[in-house]
Amino acid sequence: MKSTLLLGSVICLSALSSCSDSSSKQNENASAELKVFADQSGKLDIAGGTAHIPVMKAAAKEIMQFNPQIKITIAGGGSGVGAQQVAEGLVQIGNTGRPLKESEASRGLISHAFAVDGVAIILNPTNPVASLTQQQVIDIYSGKITNWEQLGGVENPISLYTRDEASGTRAVFFKKLLKQTPIAKSANVVPSNGAMKTSIANDPAAIGYSSIGFIDDSVSAPQLDGVTPSNEACLSGEYPITRKLFMNTQGEPSGITADFIQFIFSPSGAAFIEKSGYIAINAPE
Repeated sequence: MKSTLLLGSVICLSALSSCSDSSSKQNENASAELKVFADQSGKLDIAGGTAHIPVMKAAAKEIMQFNPQIKITIAGGGSGVGAQQVAEGLVQIGNTGRPLKESEASRGLISHAFAVDGVAIILNPTNPVASLTQQQVIDIYSGKITNWEQLGGVENPISLYTRDEASGTRAVFFKKLLKQTPIAKSANVVPSNGAMKTSIANDPAAIGYSSIGFIDDSVSAPQLDGVTPSNEACLSGEYPITRKLFMNTQGEPSGITADFIQFIFSPSGAAFIEKSGYIAINAPE
């Protein structure tokens, strides 16, 4: 018996009875959080915000390894895509890195907030600029400041990077950090947090922004108004450019969809959230 999974393949070459015995032993040793998926089968499709992907992948891998009869697919596309696809019934969970718009919520969508994330400016690690003010960031993205020399760096024209308008990361950045100041049309548009990080890491003159959970040694995150962007600063309120990450469903979820959402709110889900660089939110009572 062979089951092909999004995150790997599980191949059982023994007799059917041996597979059943192995599955039973696995179920016995599984955490109570996973046992709800025992004896279930079916498909769960998830799409939308790219900040969510590390958490969704970790949870999906755990569930599918426990029960190969469940297949979970995960795609990005941005918050707008997530809301649109779940509203149209193309996926069961549509992820957004922002609250639903009124036009989206009116289509019967229900939000399930599961994490808090910060959005931070990122630079190439060779850039000596270690701190920026909010006004400086506004002036950079509006095109008023065009060279790193104006900010205490080396003489080098600034390369602007931004996200497309379907991005929840962009929505928070645009509203809370840029105060809705229009972004210069010369900015390079990238499709995801991962693509943003790669672009900045490969361009010494670059400036961009991403979820704090995506920041690693390949980029640097300068202080903003004297505050280092971190989960601790987001949690305390010292760092203000924050947002919630949402899973959205068409009406109240049921079946595997409901169980998956509850798994995200479980201790195992919280561990995946924290490992991905975010702050877990407790399930609503």
